[in-house]
Amino acid sequence: MGAGDVAVLVSPAAGRGRGALLAVEVLAAFRAAGFSPDLLPATSDVEAERQAHDAVAAGIRAVVAVGGDGTVHAALQAVAGTATPLALIPAGTGNDLVRALGGLADPVAAARAAAEDLAAGTTRSVDAGRTGDRWWATVLCCGFDSAVSDRANRMRWPRGRRRYDVAVLAELARLRPRELTLVLDGEAQTLPITMVAVGNTAWYGGGMKVCPGADPADGLFDVTVVGPSTRLELMRQKPRLTTGTHVDHPSVSVFRASRVELSSPGVTAYADGEAVAPLPAVADCVPGALTVIGTARRH
Repeated sequence: MGAGDVAVLVSPAAGRGRGALLAVEVLAAFRAAGFSPDLLPATSDVEAERQAHDAVAAGIRAVVAVGGDGTVHAALQAVAGTATPLALIPAGTGNDLVRALGGLADPVAAARAAAEDLAAGTTRSVDAGRTGDRWWATVLCCGFDSAVSDRANRMRWPRGRRRYDVAVLAELARLRPRELTLVLDGEAQTLPITMVAVGNTAWYGGGMKVCPGADPADGLFDVTVVGPSTRLELMRQKPRLTTGTHVDHPSVSVFRASRVELSSPGVTAYADGEAVAPLPAVADCVPGALTVIGTARRH
């Protein structure tokens, strides 16, 4: 880290290398606004988190995440719970937090907006989820979709998006309801589920509106519970996930809570697309834990 006042974290893999190309324009946008941006040279998520932490501890004025939700998740570990603002520059395949906060879809325009906000001192506070020592901003999920992610992460073939599609088919073949104990603000229930999504924001998985009523500024999670489902029904419901109309289905229930406890043997919870904890796990909604720039002008 040099003597800069803005830390720019870039995912080399985001958007098939697009992130690295965009970094030049992002740096230029912050320089044009009078800042001295430094590129964090991280080559792994662990390094990215450590370097972002060090930058925040050194008093950096902002952390800029150039990439998708994975890059944002890494940056979040450093800035959540602090006053250091985060700028979101969409350059990944999934940009669910940008979508939820009404950020600009064009990365260069998003960088300029964030630089202008930082120069003017214009910020916006939103809630964040916390599970153990991990922060997350979008949706925490477990059940069918986390089993798909577990399987895809174990697979070496095929590469890219097709690996995920193969994992979906494999998990559909062994689909069965899981028994899960759900405790919402102290009220417990044990029920058979296909999946549970705990939403700080509405979208996950690159544009699926799994928790359509979630508001990242109300201090509460929206909890979408999908009950027992057949393979056919699950596939039929998938298109409705993009519009959020799946919540009208009789097998789907929606709850609101600020503290959600989840317990089911052998299940992993994923949040922001990253594995965050094996169950049992607790998700706490921390009001105003995240300060963002670049989206404030739009609200």
